[in-house]
Amino acid sequence: MSKKPLEDPKNGIHRAKTWEIAFYSLNNLSTNLYMMAFMYVSYFLTGFVGIGVVLAGSITTVMRMWDGVTDPFIGMVVDKTNGKFGKNRPFILIGNLILAVFSGLIYFLIPVLPESTAIRFPAYIILYMLYIIGYTCQCCVTKSAQTCLTNDPEQRPVFSMFNMIFGAAMMMFFPIIITDHLMPKYGTAEAHYGDAMSNIQFFRELWLIVVISSAVFAVLAVIGLWRKDNSKYFGTGEVQKIGFRDYWDVLKNNRAIQMMIVATSTDKLAMSMVSNSTIMIMLYGIVCQNYTNYSRMSALITIPKIVLALLLFNFVARKMGQKKAMVIGTWGGIVSCIGILLLFILGDPTTLDLNFSNGLTVFTALYFAFYLIWQSCVSVTGDLGITMTADCADYEVYRTGKYVPGLMGTLFSFVDKMVSSLAGTLVAVMLSIIGFKDTLPTQDTPYSTPIFVVTMFCLIGCPLIGYICNIVAMKFYPLTKEKMEEIQEKIAEIKNQATKVKA
Repeated sequence: MSKKPLEDPKNGIHRAKTWEIAFYSLNNLSTNLYMMAFMYVSYFLTGFVGIGVVLAGSITTVMRMWDGVTDPFIGMVVDKTNGKFGKNRPFILIGNLILAVFSGLIYFLIPVLPESTAIRFPAYIILYMLYIIGYTCQCCVTKSAQTCLTNDPEQRPVFSMFNMIFGAAMMMFFPIIITDHLMPKYGTAEAHYGDAMSNIQFFRELWLIVVISSAVFAVLAVIGLWRKDNSKYFGTGEVQKIGFRDYWDVLKNNRAIQMMIVATSTDKLAMSMVSNSTIMIMLYGIVCQNYTNYSRMSALITIPKIVLALLLFNFVARKMGQKKAMVIGTWGGIVSCIGILLLFILGDPTTLDLNFSNGLTVFTALYFAFYLIWQSCVSVTGDLGITMTADCADYEVYRTGKYVPGLMGTLFSFVDKMVSSLAGTLVAVMLSIIGFKDTLPTQDTPYSTPIFVVTMFCLIGCPLIGYICNIVAMKFYPLTKEKMEEIQEKIAEIKNQATKVKA
């Protein structure tokens, strides 16, 4: 994507080949597939483990907190690692193997245990805790390897571009797999296939699809990192001793990561609620009264969303800097969310017809337009969070001389997960308030005003709160494109001085 030399010793800039960035970005897709699959775990917990809706949502929250707790430990191990197989690549393969094994045990072992919540529930907790360790190992590399892959401020957004494209493809095909393949295969037409998730084979086939796909993407990510995952590209070029005191120092004094945590953690909380499988069923299956619109929207929006997001990445993030792109994407999200809210309040959601059975309705046209703009902006603000974390890691080298990408990425993830872990609980509590304490809403649940209010709050209200936090945080975020160029020059000086001392 760039004809510039791969290395420029004068200013300390080193770059990756375009295909290397593309392959490396598949690591995020590899872990996100598991995340998408576990969005349906509440149905597994209520149907096969035997716990109630609120407890199922709360357990998801607690387990995500456990996910955050494991981050600092894994981050320190990554920062201290520098073997023949590199710093990052071992954690991709080990993490992916753990994910496959323990998610498989959840879906194949638990249902054959004695039908007692007292037995199945503890078994689920133990297996899921071990599963999370694998998830943390592999996810950590998505952030930690950013700095060794490329430190060119203009090239770093290229990762976000590929990540957005692959993520959009996943969001297009995953709902199709669920609604057009698994639900009809394991559900009944009389129940509009809403009973599919009461069949354990639904979860087992979903697991198999995810395991195979995720493993392939993990291997490709390792290949993409192969050339750059060595100490030559590790910040100051040295593996340093890192302790928990360093975490506190970073959190206390690194203004860039502070503001990134505020912006992206609130966004993650909001997007976790928006993408909650129950909320999607309530939106499309109950409010709009046609759940097939869910998969149709994913299919129709993918290509135009990619085009709009790429334009933002190319003409804003790469040319004007990642901070500027984050601000523009946030304002676009605010405007489009307000448009969708007004449309659902003033219009008739039941006229949404993405199959165009009766032509193009006004509601369909407006909803598609607002949703397209919104999701394009979500792609920008969400994906930039990963590469901006790499900028924060370089800023730490500039600020203290310490190269701690694992610490930086997992510190960010720790706080991010603590906040976003509330999503499942918040959804479960709101559902219990409106009467869904023991069972979750399905496509056959009658429409009601409380269902509409909860759906709109999760779909629109929470993202708007997150966007306001973004605007405030970016006011104080110090890393403009010009500042990053200055930082890379300073890091090059630190490296040169270290080389002279060794000589």
